[in-house]
Amino acid sequence: MAYKNLQKFIQDLEKNGELKRIKVQVDPYLEITEIADRMSKTGGPALLFEHVKGSNYPVLINAFGSYKRMQMALHCNSFDDIGHKIFNLITMQPPKTIAEKIKALLTLKDIANVMPKEVSKAPCQKHIITDGALLDALPILTCWPKDGGPFITLPIVITKDPETGIQNAGMYRMHKFSNTTTGMHWQYNKDGARHYRKYCQLQQRMPVAIALGGSPAITYAATAPLPPDIDEMLFAGFLEGEPVELVKAKTVDLLVPAQAEFIIEGYIDPGDETIEGPFGDHTGFYSAADRYPVFHVTCITTQDNPVYPATVVGKPPMEDCYMAKATERIFLPFLKMLIPEIVDIELPLEGVFHNCALVSIKKEYPGQAKKAINALWGLGQMASTKYIAVFDDDINLRDYSTVVWKLLNNVDPRRDVMIVEGPLDALDHSAPYQNFGGKMGIDATRKTKEEGMGRDWPEEIKMSDDIIELVNKRWKEYGF
Repeated sequence: MAYKNLQKFIQDLEKNGELKRIKVQVDPYLEITEIADRMSKTGGPALLFEHVKGSNYPVLINAFGSYKRMQMALHCNSFDDIGHKIFNLITMQPPKTIAEKIKALLTLKDIANVMPKEVSKAPCQKHIITDGALLDALPILTCWPKDGGPFITLPIVITKDPETGIQNAGMYRMHKFSNTTTGMHWQYNKDGARHYRKYCQLQQRMPVAIALGGSPAITYAATAPLPPDIDEMLFAGFLEGEPVELVKAKTVDLLVPAQAEFIIEGYIDPGDETIEGPFGDHTGFYSAADRYPVFHVTCITTQDNPVYPATVVGKPPMEDCYMAKATERIFLPFLKMLIPEIVDIELPLEGVFHNCALVSIKKEYPGQAKKAINALWGLGQMASTKYIAVFDDDINLRDYSTVVWKLLNNVDPRRDVMIVEGPLDALDHSAPYQNFGGKMGIDATRKTKEEGMGRDWPEEIKMSDDIIELVNKRWKEYGF
């Protein structure tokens, strides 16, 4: 069953014992973060704070903070299932037989049935607020003691390419400066930043709309590493199995999710930038204050009795880790299509998804591991990965004990380690310069003589299959 809006998702979370209501008053200044952090670290439920100091709106947090809740949000039993479904779609061969033609038509019909649909009236515009308390009315969280102020942490930021008219939905934190202004923290390589640079070149005001809530699939789609100009709303509809309804915003020329809880409309003027941050980030460290564009609010529209969705990031594991794990599995088939030797990939939570990638490959020729490392550094967001370690395909990358064993025993530092310079994630505080620094590729596969191995590679100790089977059969006889 599709979740047309956040309220439906909340109902389902509660029905499945995945939601805890907090009825006492709580403070959006630090207190909610401390509660949510404890729940994140202990596998606790989603939290609905019904009485938030200084606001009439309840706060939902940790809604995506477990594998189960992420799977509920995306209507799947396994994230890999979604990846395989997408892979089968994009690799579909031209039909040859009647049966194949019918199957192709049905597949295309499925895609047509989830195309975004524009509507004239929408729940998100039930109430239109143009003056008085705008951002001041929202329960915007101050998450950590040294944050620069309150931050909107789960915004779906909608922008439009001024040349093509194609919209994009991304997720960029928003530092609240006043009742009507925020920062817009989009990094240099994000689509929102790309659109902003075009508006600056054209010296045109940039329309922006922010959706809070709506279908959980839309929130996830805004975080997904889709190629430029691929419609996030189409992707969300694909995940939901039905079209995302869009409505024309009231004060800007943009289409926004009709079922959102809140829509914040406004604009950014070319070159209008100021200091944003610092912010306690998903690396577990504060990201430094820097100059970013200023977003000006023109109006806020809401549903009846809306719920304010938020998240908190910090030392892993936290809620964002589960969203990123979904991305790891969903987009693995794309990596396999582009780099065929890849068997599996694991992005450790401790690496906060841009610091480390563990990769297994089906190795068939000398140098293939290093070829895979360089290929990954040439792909989209993987270009920012600081450490890539490549293993043979007979390893379980989620068995960290074995991973470390292989890493420490299979690698000769002089022969198997590549040190290069290139782009890094903007949040990597260890880099000598923002967005640029050193990266390491490690070949932890079995080596051949062609790769500089001057002696025979030793055989790994393994018990014979017949003895394993014998002991399995007799296990209870041994008294275990």
